[in-house]
Amino acid sequence: MKHFVIISGGTIDDSFADRWFEEEKPDAVIAADAGMEYLYRSHRVPDVIVGDFDSVGTEALAYFKTLPGVAIQKLIPEKDDTDTESAIRLAIRRGAERITLLGATGTRLDHVLGNIELLGIGLKAGIPIQICDAHNRICMIDRGMTLARKEQFGTYVSLIPYTECVEHLTLKGFKYPLTDACLRGFCSLGVSNEIVADTAEISFESGILLVVESKD
Repeated sequence: MKHFVIISGGTIDDSFADRWFEEEKPDAVIAADAGMEYLYRSHRVPDVIVGDFDSVGTEALAYFKTLPGVAIQKLIPEKDDTDTESAIRLAIRRGAERITLLGATGTRLDHVLGNIELLGIGLKAGIPIQICDAHNRICMIDRGMTLARKEQFGTYVSLIPYTECVEHLTLKGFKYPLTDACLRGFCSLGVSNEIVADTAEISFESGILLVVESKD
């Protein structure tokens, strides 16, 4: 499965990102604007850089422009989508079958919420997209999934309804199970659960869920 990583311009823990690269060995790397800064610091070369380049430092941008084999997609500043959205759609056009976003979280909560919204592009395209940082792994699902305890990202699993109601939700293998529940918005029922069995099962009939695995 062809795995693309997109480096966005949010907060990046370099040691976490370095470990992620060593473990995952992605097939392609796309830098979205200021995401180039991490790649420049870590001496990694992207396959593509994309953005209006209004937030990346001139040194990093100038360096990558000199490297052969690095494709550059310059966007106009007056555009309707973010650099990260453009990078996701570019990855899909280039054949990505799985996408990870690094640098998609941080202090700009509007960007964090916007990037979580972009996970829905993957649902529509049938391509799983996840956001990872040093503390969290976030995905969006419209069907059930199984989480193996030995492979979970952190200690806690939170389920947040993205639609008005997630119908007939059943949780097995969790500290706080549910059976045939309707998980509605504007409540915190699904926050901070824990896996207590070897595998945990999430099943539901309709709706969209955000699944947030957290270390602390």
